[in-house]
Amino acid sequence: MRLVRNASSTVTVVGEVAASVRMPLTPAGERLLDALAAAGGVRQPVSKMTLQLTRGTQTHAMALDTIIRDPRQNVPLLPGDIVTALHQPFSFTALGATNRNEEISFEAQGISLAQALARAGGLLDARSDAKGVFIFRLEPEGALDWPRQPVRTTPDGLVPVVYRLDLRDPGSFFVMQSFTMQNRDVLYVSNAPAAELQKFLNLVFSVIYPLATTRQLFP
Repeated sequence: MRLVRNASSTVTVVGEVAASVRMPLTPAGERLLDALAAAGGVRQPVSKMTLQLTRGTQTHAMALDTIIRDPRQNVPLLPGDIVTALHQPFSFTALGATNRNEEISFEAQGISLAQALARAGGLLDARSDAKGVFIFRLEPEGALDWPRQPVRTTPDGLVPVVYRLDLRDPGSFFVMQSFTMQNRDVLYVSNAPAAELQKFLNLVFSVIYPLATTRQLFP
């Protein structure tokens, strides 16, 4: 008797794929991308996809583009594994003295702060304060070495953190290239003090000038 297929030695592929399947494993040693191919590929752009591997009680996820580019991440599969293709359009919000104040999407493999500033159109020369570039982020409690125990402000234990970058320091441009943006980050560029003064003067003159005109019309 020859065993054609071992039903207990399978991998389940679900999510944003052409067809969810239960793929049998063979002695050839199937890997993550083999499972994806067996399901007919993904239904969304590769740059927007994340592959999640669930093995027992552990779950790991990685951008599909990273797995394709780095063969070491295309790990062998084991019986009972669950591969889930997730469509995760990540984004950050740009506010303040940038050329674009809006929510900006980015690829699942992530982008650097330098790329984020470029996609936001860069800093406004006439308004921005180069020493006031901020990233607002909710970090897990174990993400950083806190000087003192942080106070939890969200139900799931995330801690509000503000990162500040001074672009007047040339070394900050190297930091920008290695600082990775995360989903739902807020990028804020503050206004220069001179710009705030100009706002105030514009407000004052917008009030005084109509009054002066009125005096001339009604002596």
